[in-house]
Amino acid sequence: MVNPTNMQGVESMLSQIRQYQDQAVQGVKLQSNELASSEISGQNGFANSIKSALQEVNSLQQTSKANRTAYETGEGIPLTEVVMSMQKSSLAFEATLQIRNKVLKAYEDIMNMPV
Repeated sequence: MVNPTNMQGVESMLSQIRQYQDQAVQGVKLQSNELASSEISGQNGFANSIKSALQEVNSLQQTSKANRTAYETGEGIPLTEVVMSMQKSSLAFEATLQIRNKVLKAYEDIMNMPV
């Protein structure tokens, strides 16, 4: 049987991923005149978004490590919570890795375009 608390965590993570996707789609749909007028704030917004996303992934990994250590030392943490935190951190890291790969591929494609 699935624990409702764990499902809420999964739903929360899926909701956050959808929110990031929506933000990315909205960023692509900017008109060129909007982009020119908000160039500086857009760069800061993008940089801050990336920074906060990476900090969140780091936080998930640290929580996972702390839960695993607590379980191994015999503290009263349930195994299901340890496994869920490990899966969350793994999923977040894999998503970050895939995003990085897509960005690098796009950069390489742009650099290889004939001028």
